[in-house]
Amino acid sequence: MQKYLKSIGLFLVSVSCFSQNRIPIDTMHWDIKAKSYVIENYKGKKAIYLQAGSMTLKDSVFLNGTIEFDIYLKETPAFPGVYFRAGGFNGEQWYMRPHLSGKPDANQAAPIINGISPWQLCFGPKYSFPYHYKYDNWTHVKLVVKDDKAQVFLDYSEEPNLSWKLFLPAKGGEIILRGGNLEAFHIADIKINRKEAKLINYKPVERKPIEGLVPEWELSDMFERKLLDNPLNIPDVIKKRSWGRKIQVEEGTAANISRQQRLFNGEPGETVFAKIVIHSEVDQMKLFHFGYSDDVVAILNGTPIYRGTNKWRSRDYRYLGTIGLFDAIYLNLKKGKNELLMAVSENFGGWLITGKFDTTDGISIAK
Repeated sequence: MQKYLKSIGLFLVSVSCFSQNRIPIDTMHWDIKAKSYVIENYKGKKAIYLQAGSMTLKDSVFLNGTIEFDIYLKETPAFPGVYFRAGGFNGEQWYMRPHLSGKPDANQAAPIINGISPWQLCFGPKYSFPYHYKYDNWTHVKLVVKDDKAQVFLDYSEEPNLSWKLFLPAKGGEIILRGGNLEAFHIADIKINRKEAKLINYKPVERKPIEGLVPEWELSDMFERKLLDNPLNIPDVIKKRSWGRKIQVEEGTAANISRQQRLFNGEPGETVFAKIVIHSEVDQMKLFHFGYSDDVVAILNGTPIYRGTNKWRSRDYRYLGTIGLFDAIYLNLKKGKNELLMAVSENFGGWLITGKFDTTDGISIAK
């Protein structure tokens, strides 16, 4: 009987907390997977000190509503935040960069698509905002999600700090709070309200598209980049590929390879060919501007003509590797059909390809 009454008591406490939208911080409500964690009283709040891991709300599906929590920040390179509508290898997210207080990229809204978060595509004021964080008190985070829209409010701001359009179809999924890589943060006062999804002054920043981009690329299956180290192997590597999937330009900036290819699928490889077929009216030289993430080998009609890297921190310690038309090659086109392959490899931050010609006079790109 005593055990039964204790169970009833726990149930009533749980119901009471949920009726107030507050989710208790315990292993009954959260699936905690972390290098380490401690549930303790900290700075006047019952909190979890979560290191190198995440906590997933159990038995819960979130589509629309409000997610709130308090976090005690430290000025250290880390990325604490929240996933929502998460499921499998996909979801939406917003997270903080506490070490970049006051900088334009002090935080980040971005999706997770097939296990990759393409923040190197989702950059600029459309998906982040400068904010001066405090390190001596709690920071309040409020996230409002409604259909294909989201907003974030920090420290009880009456106006949203950021409004953005979500990337994936509106589908219910998990809520996951995460610590900051190897760093640990205190998180407290977690509240979920599925009945309240009020957007305020929703005015997302518009991003000017790059005109004239190649709109679509065809993808090969995945293979290991090291197969291209010996140029003599390239014809055989090309011959063994399978084709058929296509990706389109997003954000008016680049095509996202992870829309069609999952990187961490248990098979070896981190590279695909992205292909366009160019029909030229005459033998001619054409300048092709392009961008990629993270590594590329350009191959025209079976011959390699360029190799480069655009990885995060590949050029200096603050180099981000964001996508843009930062490189160009002269294509020696023959009359008739020409095949341009971009062997694009992913490491971190987005699997991306983009390109354009100054002018398409005398050429056409096959659809």
